[in-house]
Parts: sequence; structure tokens; C-alpha cells
Amino acid sequence: MNALNQTQHANPDAVSGLLRFITAGSVDDGKSTLIGRLLFDSKGIFADQLDAMSRSKHKRTVGDAVDLSLLTDGLEAEREQGITIDVAYRYFATPKRKFIIADTPGHEQYTRNMVTGASTADAVIILIDVSKVKLREDGGVDLLIQTKRHSTIAHLLQIEHIVVAVNKMDLINYDQAIYDRIVKAYREFATTLGLKDITPIPLSALSGDNVVSASEKLSWYQGPTLIELLESLTVYDESHSAPFRFPVQLVARHNGHEANDFRGYMGRIEAGKVSVGDKLVVQPSGQSATVKDIVTLEGSHQSAVVGQSVTLLLNEHLDISRGDLLAGADRPATLLKSLNADVCWMSDEPLDQRRKYWIKHGTKQTAAKVTAIESLLDINTQQRHSADGLKLNDIARVSLSVQQPLAADAYADIRATGAFILIDEVTHQTVAAGMIRLGA
Repeated sequence: MNALNQTQHANPDAVSGLLRFITAGSVDDGKSTLIGRLLFDSKGIFADQLDAMSRSKHKRTVGDAVDLSLLTDGLEAEREQGITIDVAYRYFATPKRKFIIADTPGHEQYTRNMVTGASTADAVIILIDVSKVKLREDGGVDLLIQTKRHSTIAHLLQIEHIVVAVNKMDLINYDQAIYDRIVKAYREFATTLGLKDITPIPLSALSGDNVVSASEKLSWYQGPTLIELLESLTVYDESHSAPFRFPVQLVARHNGHEANDFRGYMGRIEAGKVSVGDKLVVQPSGQSATVKDIVTLEGSHQSAVVGQSVTLLLNEHLDISRGDLLAGADRPATLLKSLNADVCWMSDEPLDQRRKYWIKHGTKQTAAKVTAIESLLDINTQQRHSADGLKLNDIARVSLSVQQPLAADAYADIRATGAFILIDEVTHQTVAAGMIRLGA
């Protein structure tokens, strides 16, 4: 897409108060129904959608009740099986805020799609089905493995807010004692993960209790409803104050035979801000550059910030192409030929350390090889163990070597330049998503 057509004068999230969030948890925990309830009760669906859902041959409710899960389960296979397979995005707004929701799958085999949905989220709603957790005689609770896996991924991706939605409270007659036991068990697990901002909430997505409206059946709960909680979450994008990062997507040229020859570098500002006259460094070459102009569809601007797609013009005539990074000269990225990273293995085919993969980092793609598996993470205990291979859904710390140097940052500092994917060079399928750890 032409970068000039993507330009905005300001960060859109800051203007609209946009919150991106996902639902996660085990299969049949009620994720799709919860989103359907949010949209239905907040008047976020149209009459024709409601009518189509009411007449659906795959409706899984009794009588005239609407099957709200059909709003996000759009694939035929999803409706037939009553599960979520792909990531479904929905948009809605309240008078206080705009939202983008990602309904992610609960099945273990589709964990890779959950990683995709979570990668841009500000918050995650971890659903826990009260009818599925095991209540032990000693007073403890055994959480499901997918609840733990999705919480671990949320932690690795550094999602800021964790909402623990204890769902289907109607099945236990809104018993506060059981709710308290489940919340206690989750908090104990979250402590081992290092999760901090956790907000529990009891609800019933099917009945609508505590989703948009407070429920008398949950009178013992004194906190906000789910929608009130989502409206109140703060979203602070640290990438505004981060050093400037601009992966070059395309080199734009006018007719080189004309007097007003033009060479611009198009892309999206992934971190920081830039102004005319700023000193930059081209990475990985190390050449110095000065910003001559910042061009958008509306014309020239003196400055631009993270989230904007712009074309940068430089005073110098330099050899810059797609895959290069323009960074602030005072705080450039780190050049890496080898790196450590946490990876989520997303392929049915296990890792083969004898072969090469493509690594896609920003706009750059080069050959890479996993040189060592440092440790494999045990989802249940959060302990790390040695491993000689990786299979679907494994989370591990690995070492990689790359053919061409990457201009990167630690994922903890800048997500965009700290994340990458590995691609199978034969099938071109994404096999892993990774987060770079510097100094680890």
C-alpha cells in the first residue's frame, strides 16, 4: 500500500482513546459468546446481523434465544463444530471509548492464531469456565493448561492489562466462595509468571450478568462491570518517548530525467518521532543522514510521530533500500549477527536445527539458523528445562545466527524492532514468532 495514503496527522490511538483487546482461554470457555454479548448489549450489531444469527442452522441455543457466538464464529467449520479457529476482529464503540476486539481460538492446535491476535493487544481477557476447573479437597484449584499457556504468552508479549473473567457463574448459582478460590489460584500462578496488573471479575456471558449491566445475582461483587472496566483501562504507548525507528518499506522516485528529481523513503514510524533537520543513521551501513523534508498526502510537515506513515527526504544521496532502518543518530539500534530470543513454535513440523529458515524482522528478510535451544518453558510450573527439539506450541529460549545483520532492539524496549517471525523456506509458512532478548 502506498505509504502516502496511510498518513495521519497524529497518533490515531491517542485521538480516539482506542483500546485493542483479545479474549483468551481454553476451548468452550465462552469467548465468542462474551464478545457477542458485549456487542449485543452495547448496541454494536445491526438488525440484519441479529436476524441472520436467529435463523442460523448452526444455532446452539434453546428456543428463541440468540446464539451470540455466531457473531464472531464466521467460518462454516467454526459454526459446524461450535469452536473458534481463526482470529475474528470486531469493532464497536461506547460513548467513552472505541474498541477493537480479537476473538482468539481456545483449542491448543490453534494457539498460533492466539499469538497473532495478542501481538498488538493492549489488554487480554482470560476467561475461566467455572464448570471446568478442578476444585481440590485441600481448597486449591487446578487451572486448565490453555489458561496457563495463554497467560504465559500474554506475559511474553508484555500485554499491559490482564482481566480474569470468571465465566458461567450461573452454573454455580453465583457462589462467591468458588469464585474466590479460582481467583486465588490464578493470582498464585500469575505470581510465578510475573504478571502484575490483574483484575478479576465474575460474570455470565450467556445471561449477560456483569458484562454491560450489573447483576443483582452478583450483589456481593462491588467492582465495575466488564464494559466499565474496559472503558477505564489506561493505554500508554511508550514508543512515543522511545528512540526513533523507521524501517524502510519502499524507495519512491520521480522521473529521474526531470530537474526536480525526487528520492524519498517510505514507511511507518514504529517508535519515537522525527523532525526536519534531525540527524539519523542508516542501519546496518552506518551512514549519516539529515532529514530534509517529511512528506504526506497533504504535503510537507515539520515533524511526525510513531504510528504515522510518511515519506522521508534526506539531504544526502545515499544507498538506502527496503529492509534498511533509519534510526536516531543519538540512540541507534543494536546490530546483531547472532541473538537470543524467546520463541513460540507455531508449526506442525518440528524444528530442524540442521536447516535454515527465513527470518522476517521489520521490513528486512534474511536467512537464519537456530544454533541452540537454551531452555524449554514448562507451562505448568514455569520452570525451564533442557530440550533437544521444539514442537507445536512449545515456548523456548533459543540462540540464532543470521546471514545479514539485523538492526534490532530488545522486545522489552521496542516491540516493533524486537519482534520477528521465522518462515519455512520451502513452504513459506510461518513456523515461529520470536521476541529478542538483549543481554540474556
